Amino acid sequence: MKHIHLIGIGGTGLSAIALLLKEQGYTVSGSDRTLSPLARQLSAHGVTVYAGHDANNVLQADLVVRSSAIPDDNPEVLAARDAGIPVLKRAEFLGQLMDGYQG
Repeated sequence: MKHIHLIGIGGTGLSAIALLLKEQGYTVSGSDRTLSPLARQLSAHGVTVYAGHDANNVLQADLVVRSSAIPDDNPEVLAARDAGIPVLKRAEFLGQLMDGYQG
């Protein structure tokens, strides 16, 4: 897995995850209804950020992670599922990301 797309990237939770993934060498993209200041900062770190939700935004991704605020009928969620791209909620993804870490 090399490319992860985050739907709702402008919020504090997913924007932090985006930076972590970028630092770990992933290709990271994301989208939000509008470009928040956090989303704009991500662009400076090499994250591709889209204003608005469009099915084409997810088609190159290996995995899609969505904020809990993103509904099941979001066009990016639907496109990812139609293309066979796994879609996880943020909490599910965090669980997988932290699996294997010991505190």
